[in-house]
Amino acid sequence: MSKFSPSHDAFAALRYPQFVNLITGNSLVTVASLMQEVVIGYELYRITHDPLSLGLIGLAEALPYISVALFGGHFADRYDKRTIMKLSLGVIVACSLALLWVLIPSHRAQIPQNTMLLYTYSIISVIGLARGFYSPAASSLKAFLTPREVYSNAATWSSTFWQTGAITGPGIAGFLYAYLGLANTLWIVVAVFGLSFLMLSFIQKQPTPETPEAKTDLLTSIREGIQFVYQNKIIFYSISLDLAAVLFGGVIAILPVFAEDILKVGPEGLGVLRAAPSVGAVLTILMTAYFPPTRHAWRNMLIAVAGFGVATLVFAVSTHFWLSVVMLFLTGAFDSISVVVRQTILQVIPPDYMRGRVVAVNSVFVSSSNEIGAFESGVAAKLFGTVPSVLLGGGLTMLIVGWVWFRSRDLFDVQLT
Repeated sequence: MSKFSPSHDAFAALRYPQFVNLITGNSLVTVASLMQEVVIGYELYRITHDPLSLGLIGLAEALPYISVALFGGHFADRYDKRTIMKLSLGVIVACSLALLWVLIPSHRAQIPQNTMLLYTYSIISVIGLARGFYSPAASSLKAFLTPREVYSNAATWSSTFWQTGAITGPGIAGFLYAYLGLANTLWIVVAVFGLSFLMLSFIQKQPTPETPEAKTDLLTSIREGIQFVYQNKIIFYSISLDLAAVLFGGVIAILPVFAEDILKVGPEGLGVLRAAPSVGAVLTILMTAYFPPTRHAWRNMLIAVAGFGVATLVFAVSTHFWLSVVMLFLTGAFDSISVVVRQTILQVIPPDYMRGRVVAVNSVFVSSSNEIGAFESGVAAKLFGTVPSVLLGGGLTMLIVGWVWFRSRDLFDVQLT
């Protein structure tokens, strides 16, 4: 691996081609996954007019993911990460083809609606299982493709590519759905997954790091990763804060309700709403390449999560489309700061031989905040109404930030760079 001076070099991590291949492939996976999520969510809501059907999409993926992610972290520490990623992605492609078969109107008309929903949620569950192995392998591989001195810059560019995918996927999904239809959009999803597989094929095999641990069984290995996270205060609080904020304050899963019933902007408007947080995130992350938020990491993280909560509260009461877009933009901007800080922590602090397991624990928290949060959003919207449920979530986010600030004031002096 060639050596480059990282001093004041905003593009330091991008000078390592295999790292670029990895984050490009991951970005394409994000594009395809979110395109699939948006069009399936909109189609199911259009059929059922039930916000709970949106929440169940998140639950169907999250529960299998959480159940295997810690095992995925163990295997990522012990075996070739590229192979794990490619096998997992192959399963995801097969499931995407199965979703295409179930949901296109010509096939859907031949089965009862409840059976169609059961098939859909079951296939999404298998995708969740595959992601439980893919994510720890992909996240832990990043640290092996760049030198330690550019980890912070690598976290910035990894987040930038991810957020670019998160803009592109939802942003084009609504328009593709509107102009090409559900079936053609799902075929494009399969093609993008194929491109990501190609990019990952260009990454060379990396050596499996030697571990000072004695050979342990699977459950002991997983327990060691959990203990490391729990005993390291900055890791534990950073991922716990993200879990609580996104779990209660996230609104992404119920955006079809806002697009269809509150703002009345249809699938094209849904694409704009869904992409707005990622646009804010990308622009902010690009700024962090020049002004890293890791110098006063913990202070910046708490401010960012508080800003996320405030923007969520304003979005909840907005009845104007562009004000809603701006607030979603701000949620993405604030969230991106905490993402860069957390990803830097996860690369800098864990030793190489344990990084897969630590990342897997983080993945469980992230999935809980996103997918379980999606289920929580659907249930809360059904029980309390859409707007009251978002107000409640934003308020809880602000309370959680205050509690974490009180419990973690000693972390204000931690410097990651």
